[in-house]
Amino acid sequence: MKAFSSVFVFLLLSLNVLAQSGYQLGQKVADFTLKDANGRQVSLHDFAGTKTVVLVFTNNLCPYSKLYENRLVSLNNTYQNRGVRFLFINPAIGAEDGETVADMAKKVSERNYTFPYLADEGQKISQQFGATKTPEVFVLHGAGKDFILKYKGAIDDNPQLESGVKDTYLRNAIEAVLNDRNVQAFDKRATGCLIKKY
Repeated sequence: MKAFSSVFVFLLLSLNVLAQSGYQLGQKVADFTLKDANGRQVSLHDFAGTKTVVLVFTNNLCPYSKLYENRLVSLNNTYQNRGVRFLFINPAIGAEDGETVADMAKKVSERNYTFPYLADEGQKISQQFGATKTPEVFVLHGAGKDFILKYKGAIDDNPQLESGVKDTYLRNAIEAVLNDRNVQAFDKRATGCLIKKY
């Protein structure tokens, strides 16, 4: 019985560690550099001095990402003149059933994205942040040259139907950071496609 208890405690601790992977709220985020859909290098520190950066882990193959795309583009258009920068990051590049950079470039061209769409080849950045789904968002507060994680998780409470949304988690988090207020709902579990590790 004692051995069983020890194994049970070990499993609980292991699950807790897995759940805590990636940055935790309030932590400083390390700089990173990825290539965009056109092969240009984009770094987080390129946005130093920006009050808010929203990282969106997404890909063109996930049905949930498709459902949220217009909402995210609309949020970008609403907030880009208020000092908010959106970065789309694709963790499915290079996977056997994933996308190519050419697929990303086609999407940027078709949708006329006004924000960088970055290829997370090797999934280093999605793992660094602890992103597990697409789409999943991370709101960073710019503090001088540093960025602090203020929100992670879901975009809103209704992936299926935009008109049925009651809680706009991402919009609320952006507004809170822009207005130097605490984010009330700061860690809402994202609904989406699991990011397959490869």
